[in-house]
Amino acid sequence: MKQILLALKLNLRKLILISTIVSVSCLFIVSIFILNYVIKEQLIQNSLSVNEKYASKVAISAGEHFDDMLRELKYSANLLGQDFSNRQLTQEEAKRLKNQSNKFNSLLIVDKQRRVVSFEPQSLHLSTHISYDTVGITESLKHKATYISPPYWSVKHNLVVILSQPIYDQNKNYQGMIGGTIYLQKNNLIQKILSTEYDFKKSYMYVIDENNRIIFHPDPTRIGEEIIHNNGLDYMVRKRMGNIRLINSRGVANLAGFAYIPSVNWIVVSQQPTEELLKQANLILLKVSVGIFIFYFFIFFIVWKLSRFISSPLNSLAKMASMLNQPDIQDRIRQVDPWYFEVLKFRTSLLLSSHTFSEKINELRQHVNTDPLTGLYNRRGMNIFLKELVNVKRSFAVLAIDIDFFKNVNDRYGHAQGDEILKTLASFMKSNFRDEDICCRFGGEEFIVLMTTSDPNVAYNAAERLRKTMESSNINSVGPITLSIGIAFWPKHSHDVNEVFKMADNKLYQAKNSGRNRICY
Repeated sequence: MKQILLALKLNLRKLILISTIVSVSCLFIVSIFILNYVIKEQLIQNSLSVNEKYASKVAISAGEHFDDMLRELKYSANLLGQDFSNRQLTQEEAKRLKNQSNKFNSLLIVDKQRRVVSFEPQSLHLSTHISYDTVGITESLKHKATYISPPYWSVKHNLVVILSQPIYDQNKNYQGMIGGTIYLQKNNLIQKILSTEYDFKKSYMYVIDENNRIIFHPDPTRIGEEIIHNNGLDYMVRKRMGNIRLINSRGVANLAGFAYIPSVNWIVVSQQPTEELLKQANLILLKVSVGIFIFYFFIFFIVWKLSRFISSPLNSLAKMASMLNQPDIQDRIRQVDPWYFEVLKFRTSLLLSSHTFSEKINELRQHVNTDPLTGLYNRRGMNIFLKELVNVKRSFAVLAIDIDFFKNVNDRYGHAQGDEILKTLASFMKSNFRDEDICCRFGGEEFIVLMTTSDPNVAYNAAERLRKTMESSNINSVGPITLSIGIAFWPKHSHDVNEVFKMADNKLYQAKNSGRNRICY
């Protein structure tokens, strides 16, 4: 090895440069491998979590709609049971129920002999004199109870699902059933509930029934198809809520979140192709790699410049070795600083710099959506939940909260006391509002709460509790701290989210102009 080094005629400067190149290259390669794993794993976990939360929100919303539909049918069944032989009553009730909410594509009222006594719309042209033996009618009459059918082909060649309620007269004698149908391959309620703008990186949603058949799918040709060769299906049926990495029936790897709709025994699945997500990861990795490469290149440039200065003491000593016979050589050698400790310090600094850079990336990824002082969501985190609420059409209230005379507190007691007040208010907000409410620090002493309610009294009472709690607390002997709060509702006040925020802000200023320490809505 020594002979090779001698043959290459390497001096100290070249050794430093070669060592630096090898070290930086290895560190760069290892960093890329680590980042590749961390970024992809983090994106996958985030996608699974987002899909699970989204599927859960949609399942809850859909379940509420189906419960409403069954209640409407139950009400009509009770009404019809009082005078089932009255054909004018049955026809008017079918027409009312069909047109009242437009939740059903068609309405059928069937007697126990399987004859359709009334129906809507009239364009179905069904006969009231013959018995029908479709799956929906037959099974509804057989169950004589609340019934939700699997997909089946109706007499009019529509792929449908029927929701039915039994009709009993006042003596508890079974008379027949009233059923509402949903046409799976046409515009229907399920499409309105599930068709949203949530389409990030080819994400999509579908619904399967208890027989593993597709009820809803973005591809209409797959509606009614039985799911097979899906390695995550058994897990979803067994767990009913959660997330999973799966291979679907077409051999495509997906990241799926799923949730159960109890009222209809259906499962909502929100999933994203893994390949699409990893494309995003590769793009992120490329950008990070360029940044790391530039950083390492800058370090190498410094080493290249410093290597001459670092090697100069040894060069001086080497030259002096041939001048030992000169009288002043000892003094000249004493004047040479060898710099060995500085070389070691530089190598340590390089490692520390790399470690610090990795910590910065991890810290940025961890805290990108939260406010570091209060622990509440920042604007970026709030916007993620805000988009989900709008997508699922979940009504919510916007509470704009501002601390009264906060500048005076900072000026009189200092910013440290101001920070304590901000953290105390954040703590009160977390304990005062529900888990599903989103608490955010909007900036400075301004806070926002997104409450999933459309009831003004619920929003006002929650705001009033927070106001009183803050007013009654004495934080570090600063004195009572009061709040001004403005409230607006989406979509009650406006379908434009920005307009609702502006309304809440205007209500906040109205509260301040009215004397502060109050709520306006």
